[in-house]
Amino acid sequence: LSHSRVVREYFLSRSYKEDLSSTSKMQGRLAEEFANLLTDMWSGKSDVVSPTKFKSAVAKSAPRFVGYSQQDSQEFLRFFMEGLHEDLNRGKKGKRKMEEPPKGLTDAQLAKHRWQEYINYDDSSIVNIFVGLLKSTLTCSVCNHKSVTFDPFWDLSLPLPRSKGSCPNLQSCFAEFTQEEILDGEEKPTCESCKKRQKCTKQFSIERFPPILVLHLKRFSEVRYRTKLSTKVDFPVDNLDLSEFASGTELNAPRYDLVGVSNHSGNTFSGHYIAFCRTTGRWHRFSDSSVSTLQRSDIVSPEAYVLFYERKS
Repeated sequence: LSHSRVVREYFLSRSYKEDLSSTSKMQGRLAEEFANLLTDMWSGKSDVVSPTKFKSAVAKSAPRFVGYSQQDSQEFLRFFMEGLHEDLNRGKKGKRKMEEPPKGLTDAQLAKHRWQEYINYDDSSIVNIFVGLLKSTLTCSVCNHKSVTFDPFWDLSLPLPRSKGSCPNLQSCFAEFTQEEILDGEEKPTCESCKKRQKCTKQFSIERFPPILVLHLKRFSEVRYRTKLSTKVDFPVDNLDLSEFASGTELNAPRYDLVGVSNHSGNTFSGHYIAFCRTTGRWHRFSDSSVSTLQRSDIVSPEAYVLFYERKS
């Protein structure tokens, strides 16, 4: 996050202070400690910065992170981002009221309605930077009626294709994520037109692309017992193009450049996280207090776990 320009500038410029919420559970302390940590990291005064106060603030925001037991970086990221958002939320307070959208809206209008409904209550710079909108299309196999819904997402969890011999790439992960799924048997939904449960297909596409796109590679499986997939997934460092996975209403899908990777080495029971980050065109490897330069050819590895892409301007 510290190597994402838009995030860094928001906190280092102290713009976040205008958005601090006095009614959040942390009363702005999590955002303040994150800003202090970024200030220390980018001041140039120290070779090593200890995030002790920041960690204490995170633990107060999400008690599951108290102590020093091992944690999942994607789960930590989600809890932290939502806590940060809560500290900076300008939206309405109180219980969320969901209104039925007007009849006859196009998909584009319905998406706009859903997004406005969301930011009425969840309106922060963190949401503006990280949250996208996912389109889900349900098609009845009997009458062909299409039912469309839109849901906000903070990150996308991508399945790893089980291909033999060849190295899968990020596009194939997205293809698997967005492929048509058949809902039958116990999973049959109720068709809005038929008014009864019918066999349907469901398919995802991306409606709104956020400025920072966080992608989680699903390396850990919960089937029978927790296992880790060490599949190497090829992903672009520059010019990630996701236009083929955009919904029909998203005419100009942006391109993204990679700014960071959270790598997990080890197994499901013990491991270590190493960060790869881009700084002014150069890449560095961060492992606790050790920092070294990184060759572009070493960025893609079987240990890549969470990818951070920044939209090209």
